[in-house]
Amino acid sequence: MKIRYKKIQKKEYDDILKASLKSELQDFTDSDPWRVLRIQSEIVEGFEALSKIGPCVSIFGSARTLKNNRYYKAARETARLLSENGLGVITGGGPGIMEAGNRGAAEAGGLSVGLNIKLPREQKFNDYQNMSLDFRYFFVRKMMFVKYSIGYIIFPGGFGTLDELYEAITLTQTGKIKHFPIVLFGWDFWGMTIEWMKETMLKEGYISEKDLNIVTITDDPAEAANIIVYKALEQGFITK
Repeated sequence: MKIRYKKIQKKEYDDILKASLKSELQDFTDSDPWRVLRIQSEIVEGFEALSKIGPCVSIFGSARTLKNNRYYKAARETARLLSENGLGVITGGGPGIMEAGNRGAAEAGGLSVGLNIKLPREQKFNDYQNMSLDFRYFFVRKMMFVKYSIGYIIFPGGFGTLDELYEAITLTQTGKIKHFPIVLFGWDFWGMTIEWMKETMLKEGYISEKDLNIVTITDDPAEAANIIVYKALEQGFITK
């Protein structure tokens, strides 16, 4: 059988080559090795940016909290008190409680950091950040919260807020991080959660009594700030 080869013109050849290279590039950038490089880049950039910011407190809570809500006002006041005592404030950089935390810190002349996350529905960044970083990966962003915070204050929120809370509790319980204060703000919101832990998790033997002491609940911005400040003084992060 005689095989006939079609002669390819130069332009045709160039088009085929470009299409092939484009396909290979797309395949590579969608691959796991490329993702690893992107993750590595985010970690390095985050460490570089945050390594010299000094002691900070992370404030979490719902992006849906309105400005006239009592928790928004409390978060703003708590952040102000933290800043006046020499502590920076880190939030997720969005609206609601995150905005309140950044706002209180900025208004007090303190460091106000926003760790923004890229979402399919773009998160609206608040205007009160004097330092802002963008992240693609939730787990890299969460690493930054843990690594560069000396305390957490967690206001009412949804699944994202619960995710941050339970990760902090788990890391503290297992000794993966040095113990720092975890303050839950709002008895009305968090009280039943702690009660469920006592009546279900503790009774069934899934946690121990001392695990319940990892968190503290309050309704007072001054108490929330003081719990963090006193621990920071004790550990030498700040001085009077």
